Parts: sequence; C-alpha cells; structure tokens
Amino acid sequence: MSRAIEPWQERGACRSVPTDRFFSPDNERGRARDRRVREAKRVCYTCPVRKPCRDHALRTAEPYGVWGGLDEHERAELRRQVLSR
Repeated sequence: MSRAIEPWQERGACRSVPTDRFFSPDNERGRARDRRVREAKRVCYTCPVRKPCRDHALRTAEPYGVWGGLDEHERAELRRQVLSR
C-alpha cells in the first residue's frame, strides 16, 4: 500500500536525490551518519517546501530520516520542548 503524496511533496528538492541520503541504513553510526545527515540538510536548505515538510514531520511524529532540514533527534527535541510548555 503506497502513501498518498501531498501536493507540496511534488515540489521538494529531494525528489531528484536518492532516498538513502535522507534515511539511515542499518548500523550507520558516527562520521558516516554525520556526513549523510549534513548532505541531506544541504538539500533541504535549498528546498522551496522546507517548512511544510518540517511541519508534516513534526505533526506526524515521523520517526526516521531528515525532513525539512531536521533529523530525527532534532525533531524529537522540538516535540519535547513543545510538550514541556
């Protein structure tokens, strides 16, 4: 079953980049992970739909990958901050 694509996703800068740039392979750690995340964020920073992408990932508590320029740890921290207010 495939997920429906949101209209903003059609305009994402990531559409022309392999998905493995945004999602961690099994057992990825350290410098390899840091490098992949930096490369993904570089794509996000040029993206015209970065905000709706980030909002989607925060709203749905997306557990994996780089979305809207934030990795899973950054999104989790933002959610904790919002919940603690």
